[in-house]
Amino acid sequence: MTYTASKTLTFADFLSQYGDDPRYELADGELIDMESTGSHETVSGKVATQIGKEIITQQLPWVIPRTCLIRPLAEAITARRPDIVVLDETVLSSEPLWEKEPVITLAGSLKLVVEVVSSNWENDYARKVEEYALLGIPEYWIVDYRGLGGIAFIGRPKQPTFTVCQLIGEDYSQQQFRLREAIASPSLPNLKFCLNDVLPR
Repeated sequence: MTYTASKTLTFADFLSQYGDDPRYELADGELIDMESTGSHETVSGKVATQIGKEIITQQLPWVIPRTCLIRPLAEAITARRPDIVVLDETVLSSEPLWEKEPVITLAGSLKLVVEVVSSNWENDYARKVEEYALLGIPEYWIVDYRGLGGIAFIGRPKQPTFTVCQLIGEDYSQQQFRLREAIASPSLPNLKFCLNDVLPR
């Protein structure tokens, strides 16, 4: 991930110029280049496949859009583009922008978001934890498949870590899983996989 030096963008400017480009997101008016690696995309795809299989098995009215922006706060000049977003299709008609733009603004539309950690691990473990909790997203996964996060977040020795954040009140309760440990998801209690299942071959 790199920061692109440019003038501050408004949310409307960002949508018109970069809204359909999955390479960019907006943070406090700054354009952020989200260019990812093949390994990052491999892990994202495998995690999405695990979620998608469970959605089908449980016959849930949920959908994983190919691309989607989340606007954490209406007054903020921020538009996040998580690696995976799981939406409740039954309530999308309440989203004010959805018919024209793939933008989510309401917590009730979101069931789960996933970030696959890359060089910007500070955002995934700190800033996005705060933003997603403030928006009211019930569950947030941080997939740190290379163990890049700071010691304060993943401990010592640093190792691949899968963090499940469950919203309790206004804050996330976090549970971590290492390699070969079965991941427990409050939103998808019958889901059965571990971090090893989504690593690049």
